[in-house]
Amino acid sequence: MCGIAGLLAPRANRSVDGTERLLARMTEPMTWRGPDDSGAWCDPGAGIGLGHRRLSVLDLSHHGAQPMHSADGRWVLTYNGEIYDHRELAEDLRAAGVELRGHSDTEVLLEAIALWGPDATLARIDGMFALGVWDRRERRLHLARDRMGEKPLYYGRLGTGEVVFASVLDAIAAHPDFDRRVDRDALALYFRHKYVPAPWTIYSGIRKLEPGHTVVVEADGSIGTPSPYWSYLEVVSKGTTFTGSPQEAVDELDRLLRRSVRRRLVADVPVGAFLSGGIDSSTVVAIAQQESARPVRTFTIGSESADYDESDDARSVASHLGTDHTELVVSERDAQAVVERLGAIYDEPFADSSQVPTRLVSELARRSVTVALSGDGGDELFAGYNRYVWVPAIWRQLARVPLPARRAAANLGAAVPVGAWDAVARLLPERRRPRMLGLKVAKVLGVADAGDEYEVYHRLVSHWQRPEQLVPGAVEPPTLHTDPTRWPQTAGIVEHMAALDAVTYLPDDVLAKVDRATMSVSLEARVPLLDRDLVEFAAGLPLGMKIRDGVSKWPLRELLARYVPRSVFERPKSGFGVPIEDWIRGPLRPWAEAHLLGDATRAFLDVDLVRRTWEAHLRGRANHAYELWDVLMFSVWAEHRGLR
Repeated sequence: MCGIAGLLAPRANRSVDGTERLLARMTEPMTWRGPDDSGAWCDPGAGIGLGHRRLSVLDLSHHGAQPMHSADGRWVLTYNGEIYDHRELAEDLRAAGVELRGHSDTEVLLEAIALWGPDATLARIDGMFALGVWDRRERRLHLARDRMGEKPLYYGRLGTGEVVFASVLDAIAAHPDFDRRVDRDALALYFRHKYVPAPWTIYSGIRKLEPGHTVVVEADGSIGTPSPYWSYLEVVSKGTTFTGSPQEAVDELDRLLRRSVRRRLVADVPVGAFLSGGIDSSTVVAIAQQESARPVRTFTIGSESADYDESDDARSVASHLGTDHTELVVSERDAQAVVERLGAIYDEPFADSSQVPTRLVSELARRSVTVALSGDGGDELFAGYNRYVWVPAIWRQLARVPLPARRAAANLGAAVPVGAWDAVARLLPERRRPRMLGLKVAKVLGVADAGDEYEVYHRLVSHWQRPEQLVPGAVEPPTLHTDPTRWPQTAGIVEHMAALDAVTYLPDDVLAKVDRATMSVSLEARVPLLDRDLVEFAAGLPLGMKIRDGVSKWPLRELLARYVPRSVFERPKSGFGVPIEDWIRGPLRPWAEAHLLGDATRAFLDVDLVRRTWEAHLRGRANHAYELWDVLMFSVWAEHRGLR
């Protein structure tokens, strides 16, 4: 796992030393992504320079160093990630007469490009990656990102005409000619989604390369149109392709996940796994334990708050499987200390509050291992989110009521403070008490006047419902959520939601959160459920095999039951989060108030709207914790970078 950067400046006329100094400046912010080594290569005649920071995981020798030259001298590669089928590819290369110097996946990837070309290589490989490869013969730069978006890649043109790319925005921002202008339209998207969706970034003129895409930069610096080499939405649009029985589906999932985990256990450094006690991470750990010659090292974070503590569940799973389990109960003070550093860890504004425990469990794991398996992806692939059940159920009820009546009910319900609903919940026995009832009621009332179930879904995945009011001068761009012409062909609303979540929320929120949190402590995260063949298999399953008799993620649950008793894992989940509602009203209130109403808010946002929202939250009239967390995370991001 590494950090990459590069530039193409055909008219800059920099010396070799000047280019290497600039690359060192750009890669310095990525030291935590690659603490073990660094490298740079440039061709002043072409104006190209490639930089690299290395976290050594495979082939710790100099044979794995980057930027790397192909044996024929034509190609130069800087690459971040892992190619999981590199052993099989190496055999194919040797059969074609290619001699490999080491055993790194970097060399295999590079020589595959040299033999088959970039497009054919991308079609063959299974991995997580972001790469830049320069073709010295054609004088052309190829940029590419993995299919599901596990690894980030940013690119764009500076005002001088120079093209830059990097794993993180801070590397691009380190270029002396970079103009740190915040894109207000992208900022509006951030406040809707709590992340900036691809292809936008928070900076004007810089873009994220979307998952499964490539883009070519010509010798004169012209940037082509990004094009997909693989599309999840096209896979989903094929509909149901699996024709076997439910039991055969579980058998196939077992086979595919075993192969995926086996490949992701390959490393020349210690490997462990995150274990929350939920279905996804427990299934990954159960398979890893089967495939490992020794007990798998597992890690979980416990919380002093019972509503957010899953350590008992994880401990039960670990005990049954016999893993080498490490658990750390963190105090409120420990978690709040992480909050202070979030502005530095995330290179864009990012406001998924589970970023806090994700960073904490990453720190814990890094004390013992360099690689950790993660269970992410199961909810999107196997219809696990609550909204996949709630949205159809809610819409069936709403559709029976005339729209004027629904609007009246929403207005009436909005007048009831969320604290009143929570007080009602406390009257119920603890085992039947719904958690955060006030917030859930507010969500239902917030969609009461929706026009259809697709609008219900869009509102549920939106934080600020009218972000243009918060960001003066912004015009919210259309996205996959709001442009029906780009929607995949799906059988119904559940399949639609899962497909959009897989190409928006998964890469831009879940995977970005995991990448930044793990890389901030120089830990590599691998995600077995996002194996290409497994993803395509899951996309072809009928919905009735994913949600059976009201039970979500049915194939994963059935697979886990082969290794862990149902009594151990069939429990209500509390969620991987933090009590931000209580924090910002309580111990974090002075910090929150300073940032909510600070310089960044005054420079970019409607400070009066933020103040009214804050005051309503403090009075308990509404639970605006998540909207306010969005503002806080933007503020600490901007202030850390001196953007006022």
